[in-house]
Amino acid sequence: MKKGITMLLTAALFVVLAGCGNGNNGGNAGNNQASTAGNTETNAGQTNAEKPEEPKKENVTIKVFQFKVEIADALQKLAEAYEQETGVKVEVETHGGGEDYSALLKAELAAGEEPEIFNSAGWAGFDPYVDRASDLSGEAWAKDLVEASKAQISRDGKLLGMPMNLEAYGFTYNKDLFAQAGITALPQTLDELEAAAKKLQDKGITPFALTSEWWSMGIHTLNIALANHEDPATFIEDVKAGKATFKDEPVMKDWLRLVDIMFANGQKNALTTDYNTQVAEFAAGKYAIIQHGNWIQGMVDEVNPELNLGMMPVPLGAKPYTFTGVPNNWIVNNKSAHAEEAKAFLNWMVSSETGKKYIATDFKFIPAVSTIAPDTAAIGKIGGDFATFSQEHADQVKGWNWDRFPDGITQQWGSAMQEYLGKQISGDELLGKLDKAVADIVKR
Repeated sequence: MKKGITMLLTAALFVVLAGCGNGNNGGNAGNNQASTAGNTETNAGQTNAEKPEEPKKENVTIKVFQFKVEIADALQKLAEAYEQETGVKVEVETHGGGEDYSALLKAELAAGEEPEIFNSAGWAGFDPYVDRASDLSGEAWAKDLVEASKAQISRDGKLLGMPMNLEAYGFTYNKDLFAQAGITALPQTLDELEAAAKKLQDKGITPFALTSEWWSMGIHTLNIALANHEDPATFIEDVKAGKATFKDEPVMKDWLRLVDIMFANGQKNALTTDYNTQVAEFAAGKYAIIQHGNWIQGMVDEVNPELNLGMMPVPLGAKPYTFTGVPNNWIVNNKSAHAEEAKAFLNWMVSSETGKKYIATDFKFIPAVSTIAPDTAAIGKIGGDFATFSQEHADQVKGWNWDRFPDGITQQWGSAMQEYLGKQISGDELLGKLDKAVADIVKR
């Protein structure tokens, strides 16, 4: 696990800081079915007027059932550009934020709808969809993937999805509000975090922007504890096998104190605050800290692009840590009507100049393929701060582990966290519910 995260971190830093450095932005152009219309010259020196264009396809629609609300508008514009260039219509349906994407996707499939492309997490989160996933190992872009991004979406040596991007999170914080409160050094321990929260409160600043979204608490907050185990993968397998429990684990006791500090120093209406409101109010300068990562940069910029933000590691245990991984994958559904057209769309997305621009600039992604140069200005202050920190403190970057658990567990964790946020259950009861969620799902 540690080796894999180090590889992922190294590759991510190479992409973000070195700008890929290989000048191979057109490396896949020869395999792109739809990019010739944007080029003024071919390798043979022909102009577009001299070279016959591929005929546009008519009456072909591919559906993309996707998760990331942050890119919904930009993805729709990308789909329109693809239709204009190729004649293939791309219908985008987005379900995220406060919606349970996994449940909605399963309902879609159960109803007999088979979108050409859908999103899935990796590891165990991908297990329900393995039989629908097309083998993408031979696609032109596959050889250019960041190496450590592949394992989470591979089975039996086959690459069964396209990693969407790389993301990182910790505590994103407002540097100006920290300065107003006289906080001159980032907290390294839970005691220091509690002291920093008090300084903020004393200045009339609410420290934490909280949300009641199950996925934020049941996935990202829980991962802080999972990742802080010496060997997260082994611990998780032991929990699934009934050999270990959250309730008896010392790390979980420290994690409970972290959660208590966050919940005690957040806004009063946290239980009714959804993701969009949480981010918008943080962007408006109402709160000093939010537990999200570089994926909120675009939403923040819509409110205040000048906001002075950074990413701080989360105090817990001997050192504070940030967390990085692949958030989602594009899966080509082999049971859909136009799987080959779906592959062509993904190829175009990562090889055409239009697609590259959208990924790097409009989506504000840290690319998962080395042939797309990152747009460091678009990535923004949060991702840039993470890149600097992780370069200087590679030993303080850990991975994402929630998808090692079967689907359904994190949803129950999120529900239990909501109860704890609402003071309906005690800390011990919360840990007991975390254990019960694993036992219930694994037994099935």
